[in-house]
Parts: sequence; C-alpha cells; structure tokens
Amino acid sequence: MKDYLPIAIVAVILILVLVKNIRVVPQARAFIIERLGVYSATWNVGLHFKVPFIERVVKQVSLKEQVADFPPQPVITKDNVTMQIDTVVFFQITDPKLFTYGIEQPMLAIENLSATTLRNIIGDLELDQCLTSRDIINSKMRAILDEATDPWGIKVNRVELKNILPPKEIQNAMEKQMKAERERREAILRAEGEKKSAILTAEGMKESAILNAEAEKAAAILRADAKKQAAILEAEGEAEAILKVQTATAEGIRRINEAAPGDAVIRLKALESFTAAANGRATKIIIPSEIQGLAGLAEGLLQAVRDPEKAPAKQTGTKS
Repeated sequence: MKDYLPIAIVAVILILVLVKNIRVVPQARAFIIERLGVYSATWNVGLHFKVPFIERVVKQVSLKEQVADFPPQPVITKDNVTMQIDTVVFFQITDPKLFTYGIEQPMLAIENLSATTLRNIIGDLELDQCLTSRDIINSKMRAILDEATDPWGIKVNRVELKNILPPKEIQNAMEKQMKAERERREAILRAEGEKKSAILTAEGMKESAILNAEAEKAAAILRADAKKQAAILEAEGEAEAILKVQTATAEGIRRINEAAPGDAVIRLKALESFTAAANGRATKIIIPSEIQGLAGLAEGLLQAVRDPEKAPAKQTGTKS
C-alpha cells in the first residue's frame, strides 16, 4: 500500500496540472499564447488546452469597442487664441497580435497622437472656424488616427470633441454677442408679429367693409325689388279695377240695348245725370231746353201716378 502512495500523489498532481491548463476563452475576447517566450497562437472563443510549463497566456485582449476619454489639451488657433479641448476616441482592437506586440503602452500612444493631431488641425483654423466646424475636425482626426493606429491592430471608429473652452474674456465677449444676437432676433420677430397683426387687422377691416357694402347692396336691391313689386301690384290692381269698370259699363250698355228703351226713358236718364251733376260744386248750371221739357214731362207723369183723376185728359179728336 505504501508503494502506491507516491504514484497516487503524482497522478493527482498531474490531473490538477492538466485541469489548470484547460482554458475557456469567453465571447468578445482573445488570448495571446507564447511558447517558450515566442508568439505561438491567438486563441479565440472556445475551449483550449495549454501545454504546461511550455506555453503561457501573455495577454487577454478585449475585442469590444472601447472608449478613451482624454483630458483637455491646450491648443492655439491660427489667430493666436489658446483654448482647452478634450477629445473622446472610440476604437476597437481588430488584431490582438499587433496590439500586443506592435507598440508599448498603446493607450498612451493614442492619447499623445490625438493631442498632436488636434494641435495640427486647430493651428490651421481660426477661433470662429473651430467653434463652427466640429464635424470637420472630428472627421480629419478620425482619418489621421485610424491610419496611424492601423499597424497597432487598432481601428479608430469615431473621434468627438467633447468641450471647446476658449479664454474667459473671449467667453464673456461671446456671451455678450450671443445676447445681442438673441435680442436682435427677438426684435425682428416682434416687428414681424406686429406687421402681421397690422396686416390681419387691415384685412379684417377690408373684409368687413366689403361685407357691409355687399349687405347694403343686397338691401338696396331688395328695397328696389319690393318697390317694383308694389308698383306692379298697384298697376295691376288699377288695371283690374279699370277693366271691371269698363266691363260693368259694357254690360250696362248691353242690357240697355237689349231692353230697347224709348225716348222718355232716355230723357229720364239724362235728367238723372244732370241732377247728379247739379249736386256738385258748380255755381251756374245751363239747362238745355230738351231737359226743361223733359222736366215738365216728368212732373206730369209723377202727378198722374199720384192722382190719376187730376191728370190732364188726353186730347182726342181730329184736327179740323
């Protein structure tokens, strides 16, 4: 039993060593392996076995996109204005081998390269251009950094200028300028609003005048139509009255003609007409002789009706 104990211990040690050299590479990571001090392989995601005492994991590299936020850097513009600008670099390791063996302290190298590139770009621009051309500066820095870091196995995806801080006196002047610009825009907007209000008021008065004129015109037309209709109705009424009078007169004449009145009746009618005329305002009336005789005849007839015995006797006989 004692003879097998060392063998068992050795077996346990070997198992532990083997288990310890089994490595699992997680997602979005890569392991750099050296064999006897020389680069051997790059392990990607999965299960791997490292040869004990011969191979070793030199570096574990993250393949995710990373962010490097560098402190503000003093830069001088073309018009000799010193500003503080801090940058943010978004990068990703595309070749773990180059990243491991390409440069010592790659993050420090990226920071220094960013500062140098930023000074070169800002030195060709004036202050106003720096404040209004962020996109241009970002694009130029990204292109330069990406090209410079390619031998290091690094891909620069994006560069952003986070803050641009000019000197305090320039900041005060800019604030005053911005305030004046805001006041100017406010005055313009107020003037435009007053102008639009005046235009709307004038248009409203114009529309009101037009509507009043149209209403007065319509009322005048209606009044004229009413007068016209009243005149038409009045004329039609007069015409109808005249027509009725004429019709009645014609009917009376027709009946008189049908009755065939004698001379005595005609004379009596003439006397009635004369009597009606005499009832007027005339002060002098000339009585025709025919009417005088007719009056006597009428009186005789009236007397005969009242007292037939006193009526004058009819003359008979023949003329000798």
